[in-house]
Amino acid sequence: MTEALHIVCPHCHTTNRVKAADLASAPDCGSCHQPLFTGAPLALDEAGFDRHIARSQIPVLVDFWAPWCGPCRMMAPAFEQAAAQLEPRLRLVKVNTEEAQNLAARFNIRSIPTLALFQGGKEVARQPGAMRSAAEIAGWAQSNLR
Repeated sequence: MTEALHIVCPHCHTTNRVKAADLASAPDCGSCHQPLFTGAPLALDEAGFDRHIARSQIPVLVDFWAPWCGPCRMMAPAFEQAAAQLEPRLRLVKVNTEEAQNLAARFNIRSIPTLALFQGGKEVARQPGAMRSAAEIAGWAQSNLR
């Protein structure tokens, strides 16, 4: 019997139970029937962020960024590519610190971009500053998983 994991849908934010062995076979949401993994980062507001961090049993890699930030824009394509490489083992999300100022304050985000890795609802690693490649982002995330 395979362990079931809780995965939050990127479309309707419903929590789904998915067998770990089925993660790689493109599972769909039981509620909205959309794919649970899209191979692209998910833009989240504060409520969506809290739901994904608290309920998902896969690690979540967060890019705290802002539209006016040059290094953030420079890193965006690499973060997109990393999402395609890392899903379904990790969920990659983006949080616009201009729109989610309370969230940025809550996590004491002092510079952007900042990557933060969450596992089991808790932050386990943080990296301020832009990373230049998807391989660098993926390597950093995988090396910090517990």
